[in-house]
Amino acid sequence: MSKLAGESESNLRKAFEECEKNSPAILFIDELDAIAPKREKTHGEVERRIVSQLLTLMDGLKQRSHVVVMAATNRPNSIDPALRRFGRFDREIDIGIPDAIGRLEILRIHTKNMRLGDDVDLEQVANECHGYVGADLASLCSEAALQQIREKMELIDLEDDTIDAEVLNSLAVTMENFRFAMGKSSPSALRETTVETPNITWDDIGGLQNVKRELQELVQ
Repeated sequence: MSKLAGESESNLRKAFEECEKNSPAILFIDELDAIAPKREKTHGEVERRIVSQLLTLMDGLKQRSHVVVMAATNRPNSIDPALRRFGRFDREIDIGIPDAIGRLEILRIHTKNMRLGDDVDLEQVANECHGYVGADLASLCSEAALQQIREKMELIDLEDDTIDAEVLNSLAVTMENFRFAMGKSSPSALRETTVETPNITWDDIGGLQNVKRELQELVQ
C-alpha cells in the first residue's frame, strides 16, 4: 500500500495483469482485511479506493483467463461485504486452530534441528498449548532455544570468533526452557478473551457501604 494517490491501485492492476499474461496462475492476497476493510468503517480514502479497484478487477476477470484469486485473513468479518458476494470471494474455507495432534506435528517441525534434552516431552508441551496457532508455536520454540542460550552465556567468550565445542555440545533445550517460554507467550486464539483484573481494592471505592457488603458476600 502507498499513500501516493493512485499508486496502490496501479500496483493492484499490475498484479492482475501479470497473472493474466502468465495464466494459468493463482493470485494470493495475504491479510485481505488490511487492504480491503469495510468501507463504511474506514477513515482513509486510500482503503476505499483499493476496495473499489479490487472489486472492479475481480468483476473484470474473464471466465477463460484461468486466473484464480485467493486470499487469507484472520478477520473475515472486517472485510468489505461486497468482496464476499458471488463471483468474488464467494467460497470460504475456515481453517481453525490446530488440535493437540496438529500442535505436536508443528512442534516436531520447528524442533527437528534443535538438540532437545532427555526430559523434553513434546506431546506434553502440545497438550499444554491450547489455543496456540502455528506462528505461536514457532515463537515458543524460538524463545525456548533462546532461553537455553541465555543460561549458557556465562560459558561463552564473546571475544572469541568461535564457540568452544564442549559448550556447543552442552546446549540442549530443556522442558524447563519450554515452560519458561510458555509463561512469556499467549495463544493468539485466546487473546481477545483475556480478562485483565484491575488493581483496585474495596477501599478504593468510596461510599456505597451496603452495596459493597452485599457484593463481598456474593463473591466470598
